[in-house]
Amino acid sequence: MRYARRLTTATLAAGALALSLAGCGDSVDPVERLGTKTPQAAQPTATAPPSPSGVPGDEAYKKWGLKAPLEFAPKPAQKPAPAPADPGKAKVVDRIPVQPTDKVVFLTFDDGAEKDPEFLKMAADLKLPISMFLTDNIASSDYGHFEKLRDNGSGSTINNHTLTHPNLRTRPFAAQKKEICGQQERLEKRFGTKPVRFRPPYGNYNDDTLRAASECGISQVILWRVSMQINNFQYAEGSALKPGDIILAHFRGPSELKGSTEIQMTTRMLQRIQEQGYRIGRLEDYL
Repeated sequence: MRYARRLTTATLAAGALALSLAGCGDSVDPVERLGTKTPQAAQPTATAPPSPSGVPGDEAYKKWGLKAPLEFAPKPAQKPAPAPADPGKAKVVDRIPVQPTDKVVFLTFDDGAEKDPEFLKMAADLKLPISMFLTDNIASSDYGHFEKLRDNGSGSTINNHTLTHPNLRTRPFAAQKKEICGQQERLEKRFGTKPVRFRPPYGNYNDDTLRAASECGISQVILWRVSMQINNFQYAEGSALKPGDIILAHFRGPSELKGSTEIQMTTRMLQRIQEQGYRIGRLEDYL
């Protein structure tokens, strides 16, 4: 997979927010630009759910290097109302519109390069609700790994991240549609259903991307405002998490993380969430 990217400034479609965030890449801090849409030519605090049998709920967090149990946001009684999508286009979502006092964030993992069995244990023990965005030529060598992650009782989901991870905004409409629809078909064949959510590689998209996604059965294009690096977050704006932030992480191993493991990176991410007083929500419960 081609990972090394330069940090660039991009413009969000609905707010002209300039930012750049690390994402899919193969250098230590590879960069994926968030929401780089190019113009067309002309509640109550919830405690962590119990851990699986054999790992007491009050001990699971210690096993994985946390100082306190994770806190999880309950499913909202009513989903936040998003702005309507343009006709014939998938809706772009880069942050969930929760109340300013609702300190909830959401975990998303991309690509599928690393398939560490120990991570499956960690995610199950901690009941992490992970929205996975899988690329076929990266993840398909062991889709069973991600199926186990989906089926561990945490509410994790499998979503579309194209067949081959190209920069879609450099491709014509037909090529974009082939990448998106092709992965829809692969995921349906392997997992039984077509996803309704999609993330464009590098966060790069244009109007053709949104039209192609819609024609492939995608209703929402999921971006992000925060990305997890090896040790810390990189923010689109400011220097702290904000309510409703969608966090981008990756299924990566030591070769991409300067010797750190996927588990170590995830532990640090969870520690940073706890340090800032946030709960973890299930993204799909809010969409």
